[in-house]
Amino acid sequence: MESIFPLIEVKGTAYEMGRQHGEQAGELVRKYLIWIERLAGKPREFLCRNAHRFLGAIERLSPKYVEEVRGLADGAKISFPEALLCQARTQALYGGEAGCTTFALRGEATLDGKVLIGQNQEFEPEFAEVAIVLRVSPTDGRPRALMLTFAGQLGYSGMNEFGVAHFTNSLFGCELRLGVPHYPMKRVILEQKTVSDAIALLRQHNACAAGNLVLADGQGEIADVEIRPEGVAIYHDEHPDMRLHSNHYVAPEFSAFEDNTVPDSPARLCRMRALVRSSWGKITVEVLMEILADHEGDPAGLCRHGATNWHTLFGYIAEPAKGLLHLRRGHGCIGTWATYQV
Repeated sequence: MESIFPLIEVKGTAYEMGRQHGEQAGELVRKYLIWIERLAGKPREFLCRNAHRFLGAIERLSPKYVEEVRGLADGAKISFPEALLCQARTQALYGGEAGCTTFALRGEATLDGKVLIGQNQEFEPEFAEVAIVLRVSPTDGRPRALMLTFAGQLGYSGMNEFGVAHFTNSLFGCELRLGVPHYPMKRVILEQKTVSDAIALLRQHNACAAGNLVLADGQGEIADVEIRPEGVAIYHDEHPDMRLHSNHYVAPEFSAFEDNTVPDSPARLCRMRALVRSSWGKITVEVLMEILADHEGDPAGLCRHGATNWHTLFGYIAEPAKGLLHLRRGHGCIGTWATYQV
């Protein structure tokens, strides 16, 4: 299908891929930097200094990622600190992202038993103006991957050629610390071959802030991992073929950190659980598209139109066994879906 986002395709070494990204999307990268600055209400130089504090942790995670950032800066004709800011936006802003609802389903839950994984994602409307689909094809042995991300941001939610897919929820109740920002970690997860590899990576590198990831791979494994600077906690849902999450802690190890930053999160998770149960054993991509358009649970509905300025701008459904990633631009009820082959 025709792409509903600007499609940026890059191939080569880490530096070459970054340079190609910058050359193709330079105008959007510069718009993204303007939006980050406006969102923060602080000078870009201040934000760049904040982002630079995380450079050492990113280099320890992946020197190739840093090389790609250098290529991005050259290709987009921006400074290296500005390119680095795109990789640590939320950390430079000292804040989390909007509400999201994630899922990973398989086996008894889905019609064919295969894994379906994805999410609804909420942002301020301006983020839609800088969203891109990024397809990376490294020539150094790392796998191909496809992401929905923002121009200049090299790591975000998506899937790789091994079917490793991940989607995210913001979590709160956590002071920012020096550690790995979430976006570089998300990209390096898409260089792994299995869910187990991804969890091992998360255990090896301490994150700088809290978050949650639902994970799947082409071998049919799924997992949910809550992440904090102190470590990770694996969440086992009520059924082994289901992982559902929103924006509050559900793993017992971290429940004491919950501070109710997103008050509707528990109700939204309950609504998602009810919708999944009602279609149990019959869930397909099409069923999930309908679930992600839900308004019946308002104020805990899954498709939101501006509550506290958050809009359900993007949707994702991945089929790891088939290498297909379905992406939606716009609200769940009226947005447009397109399908991409990794």
